[in-house]
Amino acid sequence: MFEPGLLITYIAACFVFSIVPGPSVTMVLANSLARGTAAGFWTILGTELSMFSMVLVVAFGLEAVMALVGEAFVWIKLVGAAYLIWIGWRMFNSSGELGAAKATNQRGPLRYVVEAALVNWSNPKTLLFLGAFLPQFVNLAHPAFDQIIVLGLIVMAVATLTDAFYAILAGRARHALDAARVRLMSRFAGVILMAGGVWLALQKRS
Repeated sequence: MFEPGLLITYIAACFVFSIVPGPSVTMVLANSLARGTAAGFWTILGTELSMFSMVLVVAFGLEAVMALVGEAFVWIKLVGAAYLIWIGWRMFNSSGELGAAKATNQRGPLRYVVEAALVNWSNPKTLLFLGAFLPQFVNLAHPAFDQIIVLGLIVMAVATLTDAFYAILAGRARHALDAARVRLMSRFAGVILMAGGVWLALQKRS
């Protein structure tokens, strides 16, 4: 279904996107800093459950779009590539602020899961990003739904690994992630993302 080279590129891109702190990572860090690594892990579970629901939305939506527009689907992918370039520019100009971790009363695991899921869904950029990113790697010769599900599971697995790293790091070393380091990481990832968006756009025109 997927060419090996393209799949490796996709996994590498997933790592680039996942290591850059966004709203979900910020929440993982905040909860880990305030209540320990376990709180961060429960937060990750909520984030990934909400992300899977978004993957389903993209999968069903993409299947419907392909049935309706056919050949025009290539323009949707070009728009997605442009969106990736815009996201990369935003990353490059990131301030590096992670948000303050506030000490709160001890909460149960279910509350961490629910809050993380709600926070992730309250940020429309996550759904927009998945909608722009996943279709770039869809092979039009095969059903889109199955491919989107597989691609979604891969990005979820990568995000789980990187978020777990953040949770462990934040839980053990409160001052390990300062704004300067995050800003440098964001700029590096932003450049890669913008270059990737340009490459994808050119590929669709060839």
